[in-house]
Amino acid sequence: MPRSSSDVQAFEAHATDADLDDLRARLAAARLPEAETVYRAAPDPRRWEQGVPLADLVDVVNYWRTEYNWRSFEERLNRIGQFRTTIADLGIHFLHRRSARADATPLILTHGWPGSIAEFIDVVDELADPRDAAAPAFHVVVPSLPGFGYSDKPATTGWGTEKIAAAWVELMGRLGYRRFAAHGGDWGGNITTVLGGRFPAHVLGIHTLFAEAPPGLATDGLTAAERTWTEDTRDFWHGTGRRHRAAYAKQQATRPQTIGYSLVDSPVGLLAWILDKFAEWSDTEDSPFETISRDRILDDVTLYWLTRTGASAARIYYESHNSLDPEIRVDVPSAITMYPRDIEKTPRLWAQERYRQIVRWNSPEVGGHFPSLEVPEYFVEDLREGLAAVLAAHR
Repeated sequence: MPRSSSDVQAFEAHATDADLDDLRARLAAARLPEAETVYRAAPDPRRWEQGVPLADLVDVVNYWRTEYNWRSFEERLNRIGQFRTTIADLGIHFLHRRSARADATPLILTHGWPGSIAEFIDVVDELADPRDAAAPAFHVVVPSLPGFGYSDKPATTGWGTEKIAAAWVELMGRLGYRRFAAHGGDWGGNITTVLGGRFPAHVLGIHTLFAEAPPGLATDGLTAAERTWTEDTRDFWHGTGRRHRAAYAKQQATRPQTIGYSLVDSPVGLLAWILDKFAEWSDTEDSPFETISRDRILDDVTLYWLTRTGASAARIYYESHNSLDPEIRVDVPSAITMYPRDIEKTPRLWAQERYRQIVRWNSPEVGGHFPSLEVPEYFVEDLREGLAAVLAAHR
C-alpha cells in the first residue's frame, strides 16, 4: 500500500456563486467584433481562416451563459478525488484515483496547453477499474501543471519542463509510488520525455503522443508519408503568411503577460483563444464539436476562467518553448502513438534516435491533438496496449 503523507491534503473544488454570476454577467455584456471577412456557410474548414467565426462564438457564448453547468464538472472532480501538496515552495493540485486491483500500476497523466485535467476526467475511472478484468489497471494521478487550474501560480521564473518533471517524481514518491509509468501529449508529452530521460530509476516506461526527434536528422530512408509528416510539422512552426500556425506559441513564449490581460479579464477572449486551438487541432472537418461536446470544452475554459490562470498557464511557453535538451535520450521502454491530425508527427526512424527502446509504435487512422476527448474509448485502449508493452519489457 502507498505510504500516506501529512504533506498531502484533500481538496475540493467549489466556485463561489458570486464568481459564477460575474461570469454570466460578463458574457451578457460582451462586446464582439464584426464577422470575419472570409465568411462561408458551414460546414467548411475555410471558415476558420481568420480564427473563430463570429456565428460559432456567439452560439457557444449563449450556451455558456444560459445552459452550461459548472457544478456538474466540480462534482466529477470531487468524486474522482482531489488533493494538493507543496513541492519546491509551490502548491501542486492533482487528481488521485486508486484502483481496487492489487496488481495495478502507478500512472501519472500530464496534460498540456490549452488543455487541463479536464482532458482526462472521462478516462480516469476506466483506467483505474477497467470493466474487462483482463485489462491492466492503474493507480491514476493527474496533476495540474504549475500555473494551471488549482495549482499555484509561480511567482518567479524557473518552472520549466525539467523542474516540473522533477516535481512529478517527488509527487509520486509522496503517494508511495517509487516507480511508475507516465503518459502525456503536448507539454505533457515533453514532460513525459524528460521523466523517461532523466529519471529512469523511477520511471518504468512511458507512453507519449509527443516524440520530438533530435535536431538535424536527414530525410533519407523516410517513406513518402513520413516525409509529409516532417513537412507538415515544419510548416506548422515555420510557415509564412496565412500558413503561420504557431503565432499563438510565439506570443506566449515572448509576451505571455500581454496576452494574459485579455485572457484573465475577458471570458469571451479566453474562449476564443482556446476554442481556436480545439478547432484547428482536432480531427474534424469544420467544428471541434463534431467530436468533442460543448460541455467538455467549456469545462476546460471555465477552469481557466475561475482560477484566473490564462496568463500563468501561457508562461509555460516562456519557460520552455524549444527547450527540450537535444542531448536527452530515453532508454526506458517507450510506447509512442502518432494521431493523424496532431500538430507534430515524427517518423519512427527519427524518434528512435531519442527513444532508444520503442516497444510499441502506433499510427491510428483517426484522432487529433486531444484524443482523450475526441476518441476516449480508443485512447484508453491504445494507452493500455502501449503500457502493457512497456510493463512486459520488465518481465
